[in-house]
Amino acid sequence: MALTIADFNGMVADHGTAMYRLAYRLVGDRHEAEDLVQETFRSAWKSRNLFRADSGGRAWLATILRRRVADHWRHPRPMTLADDDQRLEIEHPADEPGRDELTDEMQRALNRLPGELKETLLLVVVGELTHHEAAELLGLPLGTVLSRVSRARTRLRELLTGLPNNEEQVKGNRTGTK
Repeated sequence: MALTIADFNGMVADHGTAMYRLAYRLVGDRHEAEDLVQETFRSAWKSRNLFRADSGGRAWLATILRRRVADHWRHPRPMTLADDDQRLEIEHPADEPGRDELTDEMQRALNRLPGELKETLLLVVVGELTHHEAAELLGLPLGTVLSRVSRARTRLRELLTGLPNNEEQVKGNRTGTK
Protein backbone atom coordinates (compact mmCIF):
# COMPACT_ATOMS: atom_id res chain seq x y z
CA MET A 1 0.00 0.00 0.00
CA ALA A 2 1.49 3.33 -1.07
CA LEU A 3 2.03 6.06 1.49
CA THR A 4 -0.18 9.12 1.33
CA ILE A 5 1.45 12.52 1.57
CA ALA A 6 0.02 12.92 5.08
CA ASP A 7 1.47 9.57 6.18
CA PHE A 8 4.81 10.44 4.63
CA ASN A 9 4.92 13.85 6.32
CA GLY A 10 4.10 12.15 9.61
CA MET A 11 6.96 9.73 9.03
CA VAL A 12 9.35 12.61 8.35
CA ALA A 13 8.23 14.36 11.54
CA ASP A 14 8.41 11.18 13.64
CA HIS A 15 11.73 9.80 12.37
CA GLY A 16 13.68 12.72 10.91
CA THR A 17 15.65 13.42 14.08
CA ALA A 18 16.64 9.78 14.58
CA MET A 19 17.68 9.46 10.92
CA TYR A 20 19.84 12.59 11.23
CA ARG A 21 21.57 11.31 14.37
CA LEU A 22 22.18 7.95 12.72
CA ALA A 23 23.54 9.54 9.54
CA TYR A 24 25.80 11.86 11.52
CA ARG A 25 27.28 9.03 13.51
CA LEU A 26 27.82 6.95 10.37
CA VAL A 27 29.58 9.66 8.36
CA GLY A 28 30.87 12.01 11.08
CA ASP A 29 29.99 15.22 9.26
CA ARG A 30 26.95 17.37 9.99
CA HIS A 31 26.47 18.64 6.43
CA GLU A 32 26.92 15.26 4.82
CA ALA A 33 24.45 13.80 7.33
CA GLU A 34 21.87 16.44 6.41
CA ASP A 35 22.35 15.67 2.72
CA LEU A 36 22.07 11.92 3.31
CA VAL A 37 18.85 12.29 5.29
CA GLN A 38 17.41 14.49 2.56
CA GLU A 39 18.38 11.89 -0.05
CA THR A 40 16.87 9.19 2.16
CA PHE A 41 13.51 10.96 2.32
CA ARG A 42 13.62 11.69 -1.41
CA SER A 43 14.23 7.99 -2.11
CA ALA A 44 11.51 7.00 0.35
CA TRP A 45 9.00 9.26 -1.39
CA LYS A 46 9.95 7.92 -4.82
CA SER A 47 9.49 4.33 -3.61
CA ARG A 48 6.47 4.96 -1.38
CA ASN A 49 4.52 2.28 -3.22
CA LEU A 50 6.96 -0.32 -1.79
CA PHE A 51 6.33 0.67 1.83
CA ARG A 52 4.91 -2.10 4.01
CA ALA A 53 3.14 -0.83 7.11
CA ASP A 54 3.96 -4.06 8.98
CA SER A 55 7.72 -3.42 8.66
CA GLY A 56 7.66 -0.10 10.51
CA GLY A 57 8.55 3.30 9.14
CA ARG A 58 11.80 3.76 11.05
CA ALA A 59 13.20 0.40 9.95
CA TRP A 60 12.25 1.13 6.33
CA LEU A 61 13.92 4.56 6.45
CA ALA A 62 17.01 3.12 8.16
CA THR A 63 17.33 0.60 5.33
CA ILE A 64 17.21 3.38 2.76
CA LEU A 65 19.66 5.48 4.79
CA ARG A 66 22.14 2.58 4.95
CA ARG A 67 22.06 2.40 1.16
CA ARG A 68 22.60 6.15 0.83
CA VAL A 69 25.55 5.95 3.25
CA ALA A 70 27.02 3.05 1.27
CA ASP A 71 26.67 5.11 -1.91
CA HIS A 72 28.31 8.04 -0.11
CA TRP A 73 31.38 5.97 0.75
CA ARG A 74 31.50 4.32 -2.66
CA HIS A 75 31.26 7.58 -4.62
CA PRO A 76 32.61 10.45 -2.51
CA ARG A 77 31.78 13.90 -3.75
CA PRO A 78 34.64 16.28 -4.50
CA MET A 79 35.18 19.02 -1.92
CA THR A 80 34.34 22.53 -3.03
CA LEU A 81 35.74 25.49 -1.15
CA ALA A 82 34.36 28.99 -1.12
CA ASP A 83 36.70 31.97 -1.30
CA ASP A 84 37.50 33.41 2.13
CA ASP A 85 35.37 36.48 1.55
CA GLN A 86 32.43 34.36 0.38
CA ARG A 87 32.13 31.99 3.33
CA LEU A 88 28.65 31.19 4.40
CA GLU A 89 27.82 31.55 8.06
CA ILE A 90 24.95 29.29 8.97
CA GLU A 91 23.50 29.40 12.44
CA HIS A 92 22.27 26.18 13.93
CA PRO A 93 19.36 26.33 16.32
CA ALA A 94 20.01 25.62 19.99
CA ASP A 95 17.62 22.68 19.77
CA GLU A 96 19.58 21.01 16.96
CA PRO A 97 19.06 17.23 17.21
CA GLY A 98 21.70 15.69 19.39
CA ARG A 99 23.65 18.94 19.70
CA ASP A 100 25.19 17.99 23.04
CA GLU A 101 25.61 14.34 22.07
CA LEU A 102 27.64 14.99 18.92
CA THR A 103 31.02 15.41 20.53
CA ASP A 104 34.28 14.97 18.70
CA GLU A 105 35.48 12.60 21.40
CA MET A 106 32.44 10.35 20.93
CA GLN A 107 32.80 10.43 17.14
CA ARG A 108 36.49 9.50 17.36
CA ALA A 109 35.64 6.60 19.67
CA LEU A 110 32.87 5.42 17.32
CA ASN A 111 35.25 5.62 14.37
CA ARG A 112 37.63 3.27 16.17
CA LEU A 113 35.00 0.53 16.48
CA PRO A 114 35.00 -2.24 13.87
CA GLY A 115 32.46 -1.43 11.15
CA GLU A 116 30.00 -4.19 11.98
CA LEU A 117 29.93 -3.25 15.67
CA LYS A 118 29.57 0.46 14.92
CA GLU A 119 26.72 -0.01 12.46
CA THR A 120 24.79 -2.39 14.69
CA LEU A 121 25.19 -0.16 17.75
CA LEU A 122 24.13 2.94 15.83
CA LEU A 123 21.04 1.30 14.38
CA VAL A 124 19.85 0.27 17.85
CA VAL A 125 21.00 3.18 20.02
CA VAL A 126 20.99 6.18 17.69
CA GLY A 127 18.58 4.97 15.02
CA GLU A 128 16.24 3.73 17.76
CA LEU A 129 15.46 0.45 16.01
CA THR A 130 14.53 -2.53 18.11
CA HIS A 131 17.03 -5.37 18.19
CA HIS A 132 14.58 -7.38 16.06
CA GLU A 133 14.31 -4.60 13.46
CA ALA A 134 18.10 -4.25 13.32
CA ALA A 135 18.50 -8.02 12.90
CA GLU A 136 16.03 -8.04 10.04
CA LEU A 137 17.59 -5.00 8.40
CA LEU A 138 21.10 -6.45 8.63
CA GLY A 139 20.00 -9.98 7.71
CA LEU A 140 21.49 -11.39 10.92
CA PRO A 141 20.22 -13.63 13.69
CA LEU A 142 18.90 -11.76 16.73
CA GLY A 143 21.63 -13.23 18.94
CA THR A 144 24.33 -11.80 16.68
CA VAL A 145 22.79 -8.33 16.91
CA LEU A 146 22.52 -8.58 20.71
CA SER A 147 26.14 -9.71 20.93
CA ARG A 148 27.40 -6.95 18.62
CA VAL A 149 25.56 -4.24 20.53
CA SER A 150 26.93 -5.53 23.83
CA ARG A 151 30.50 -5.76 22.51
CA ALA A 152 30.24 -2.31 20.91
CA ARG A 153 29.01 -0.73 24.16
CA THR A 154 31.81 -2.37 26.11
CA ARG A 155 34.46 -1.30 23.61
CA LEU A 156 33.07 2.23 23.40
CA ARG A 157 33.12 2.52 27.19
CA GLU A 158 36.75 1.37 27.17
CA LEU A 159 37.68 3.89 24.49
CA LEU A 160 35.98 6.78 26.28
CA THR A 161 37.27 6.02 29.78
CA GLY A 162 40.69 4.73 28.79
CA LEU A 163 40.18 1.69 31.03
CA PRO A 164 39.40 -1.86 30.00
CA ASN A 165 35.94 -2.74 31.31
CA ASN A 166 37.24 -5.15 33.97
CA GLU A 167 39.71 -2.55 35.33
CA GLU A 168 36.84 -0.07 35.68
CA GLN A 169 34.91 -2.59 37.77
CA VAL A 170 37.95 -3.35 39.96
CA LYS A 171 38.55 0.39 40.46
CA GLY A 172 34.90 0.88 41.43
CA ASN A 173 35.08 -1.97 43.92
CA ARG A 174 38.19 -0.47 45.59
CA THR A 175 36.47 2.85 46.16
CA GLY A 176 33.31 1.25 47.45
CA THR A 177 31.20 2.19 44.40
CA LYS A 178 29.76 -0.03 41.73
